[in-house]
Amino acid sequence: MDGAGRAAPEPGRLYGPEFAADPGRVYAALRAHGDLAPVELAPGIPATLVIGYDAALEVMRDPGRFPRDATRWQQGVPADCPVLPLLMYRPNTLSANGPVHARLRSVITDSLDRVDAGALRGHVETAATRLVDAFAADGEADLIGQYARVLPLLVFNQLFGCPPEIGDRLVQGMSGIFDGTSAEEANAVLHQATRDLVAHKRANPGADVTSWMIGHPADLDDDEMAEQLALLLGAGTEPEQNLIANGLRLLLSDDRFAGDLSGGSLPVEDALDEILWTDPPMANFGATYPRQDVEFRGRVLPANQPVVISYAAANTDPSRAAAGRAGNRAHLAFAAGAHTCPAKGHARLIASAAIETLLDRLPDMEPAVPVDELEWRPGPFHRALTALPVRFPPEAPRP
Repeated sequence: MDGAGRAAPEPGRLYGPEFAADPGRVYAALRAHGDLAPVELAPGIPATLVIGYDAALEVMRDPGRFPRDATRWQQGVPADCPVLPLLMYRPNTLSANGPVHARLRSVITDSLDRVDAGALRGHVETAATRLVDAFAADGEADLIGQYARVLPLLVFNQLFGCPPEIGDRLVQGMSGIFDGTSAEEANAVLHQATRDLVAHKRANPGADVTSWMIGHPADLDDDEMAEQLALLLGAGTEPEQNLIANGLRLLLSDDRFAGDLSGGSLPVEDALDEILWTDPPMANFGATYPRQDVEFRGRVLPANQPVVISYAAANTDPSRAAAGRAGNRAHLAFAAGAHTCPAKGHARLIASAAIETLLDRLPDMEPAVPVDELEWRPGPFHRALTALPVRFPPEAPRP
């Protein structure tokens, strides 16, 4: 009961078909709690969800009170817990704090800074064209299975010097972890694939991000390398496919964009801004774990219990103006503070090039089913469609 004798609202469930279908309804109900809401990430796995924009910024900018280390929390979590592989401590920059974080992050940022933006766009356009060629004559396609899911992997393989066989296993493992289905098995697949990639690149160095990371002065060992690569894969494939797919969904279904698909890059950039505000590809993440009970905004947050940032709920906080999102990059989709995504520029470039290439080739696409009938994948962390079927006038096969 609260101070007025009313029953306290129930914790929100960030799992199950109802949450997957309409997370916005869950976030709206959770606002009865204020900026912080009790939730379950999976059955029996409690957490605090930060749903206020200003509160989310404060947490992300205060690693002293809100560190990233999940070691103590995971000691009481079953090995088969579906959210454990994404939240567990790993020796990577996402889990690290202080000097360790700075050392690991420098390897990533220094190596990504060596990626030429023009070359990256060229990789995306080449891979995208190959994928469109495969279905352009059919007059129909699933833009998830035949495009958005495959394209980031092709780009990742190119940038990181990753053989396709290892890349397939990397995505298999990461997809299972995000969906929370057979997560323990998926984690094992990912573990082995990342180590195989490190061994391959130590034996076959090249002009790629993996080789640059191996040669960095920080001198990461094999396990450290594998963990940073797993993190980069997680950020570079699953969320990227969601950004591409959700952007396409909006462009194909929203009258604000759908009337001008062939008019250049402006509608695409506007759509990406809108998606990053309202439907970010990672909806809830950035978990922190207070080392002791913390009083924060009128609440006591328990020690060693996850405090998770809801980028989706914080971005749509009623206290923030909803108008004028085009060109507005103040959203939290790429996090903030010390753990801001180091590849946000790369991610946006890949998504915009992927969408523009597809729309240039097939400007008359239209959804094959009503948008409100599209299905969403399960899991508390991402906002991901299962399929995005479209129709279009068949294009004559190219040589």
